[in-house]
Amino acid sequence: MKVADVFRVRNPEVRALHLTWIAFFITFYVWFNMAPLASSMLKSVDWLTKDDLRLFAICNVALTIPARIVVGMALDRFGPRRVFSVLMVLMSIPALVFAFGNTMTQLLVSRLVLSSIGASFVVGIHMTAMWFKPKDIGFAEGFYAGWGNFGSAAAALSLPTIALHMYGGEDGWRWAIAQSAIVMAGYGVYYWFAITDGPVGTVHRKPRKAVALEVSSWGDMIKLILWTIPLVGVLGILVWRIQNMGYLSVTWAIVCYAVIVAIVIYQVIQILRVNIPILKKGVPEDDKYPFNSVAALNSTYFANFGAELAVVSMLPMFFEETWSLSATAAGMIAASFAFVNLVARPMGGLVSDRMGNRRFVMLSYMFGISVGFALMGLLNSNWPLIIAVAITVFTSFFVQGAEGATFGIIPSIKRRLTGQISGMAGAYGNVGAVVYLTIFTFVTPTQFFYIIAGGAFVSWLLCIMWLKEPESGFSDEYHVSSVDLQIEEEERRRQANATA
Repeated sequence: MKVADVFRVRNPEVRALHLTWIAFFITFYVWFNMAPLASSMLKSVDWLTKDDLRLFAICNVALTIPARIVVGMALDRFGPRRVFSVLMVLMSIPALVFAFGNTMTQLLVSRLVLSSIGASFVVGIHMTAMWFKPKDIGFAEGFYAGWGNFGSAAAALSLPTIALHMYGGEDGWRWAIAQSAIVMAGYGVYYWFAITDGPVGTVHRKPRKAVALEVSSWGDMIKLILWTIPLVGVLGILVWRIQNMGYLSVTWAIVCYAVIVAIVIYQVIQILRVNIPILKKGVPEDDKYPFNSVAALNSTYFANFGAELAVVSMLPMFFEETWSLSATAAGMIAASFAFVNLVARPMGGLVSDRMGNRRFVMLSYMFGISVGFALMGLLNSNWPLIIAVAITVFTSFFVQGAEGATFGIIPSIKRRLTGQISGMAGAYGNVGAVVYLTIFTFVTPTQFFYIIAGGAFVSWLLCIMWLKEPESGFSDEYHVSSVDLQIEEEERRRQANATA
């Protein structure tokens, strides 16, 4: 696939790509619609404080991690068209409640529920994989993610203007948020009728069980359990932060910890229930896949997307304080980190397609991230500002490119498990953000950049040891195993019996 192909909207797959990145763009626009209007909220609602807004910011990412896991399972069962449409319509409800909420409880709970919208990313990843062939998937996934992810930046740029000039008054922020929610719901309905799960005749490969990821060996099952625990366990960090801020009593914190432990135990039980019968029966050779590759890509998304979410939140203040800039100037410079996304992420996928070796591209990008953040750790007021900006853009180029390269590999690991694998890797991006943001509260910006550089280097080492080049990474079609054909035949019989 060439870059010019994205303008050929008459091609069904290109049209599907545009419909899907726009859906992703809108969901991220709604997800990040609070921060740009924070000052307006404080002026309008006299009982709100800055600490309240910090709490809302924590809630805004709290359920994204488990939601990505659940949505990944739903994808493999119901398909991306239904999941994306339903997600957009359902999440418009808490967005509207937040827009017109008049109590702390309403704002808190609605923001917490709305954080599930962050799972939208993995839905589009799955949809794009169904429309594009393995040899073109890198650029397609990168374009989808790069342009869709820009919804967060678009919200920051446009929502204040909409609130102040389109609506005005003390409640302008409410109507601006409500408008974004209504647009999302409307597009969700449109998306249901405007697209299909892949080209006509496409077979939606489903896993045998959607409640847990299938693995190929007993060792892989142990690894899956070990990699599953942090996905829910990291929520303990959020509970700890909320308790320290004084919004949660010790009793309720203990209750939350108990719930988190219960969820982890439930997930482990589901992994055992799904995989023990499969492993006892024996996994055919043509159906096996390397779970080590999944683990390696979990680490890459932890180190690249997790770093992006964390750095974007602290970069404006870093530039403002280090070079004595105005808040506006620092914000504009920091925004360059997000703007690079429009080009770098599609390019990461494109390079992955063109190089003929997706593993080498992944390794190159992760090493580049490590070098880039190490250079940012050296920055201080003695450096010329233009050099600091150049290093920031350089680092962002590798961060965004690595994100595109990650999802250039995932669809080729195991076709029928793409939703669950995408959900796990995507969730690890949020795990990285929570871990890095928590670390940032204890260290200086310089130390923070070095820590992120170290995280990227560790991921690079894990990729060297674990990541394998996908066998069908550049094929015209995805690999179909004997188990895939068996599941397809069983589904065909079930449908025939249902209509008989």
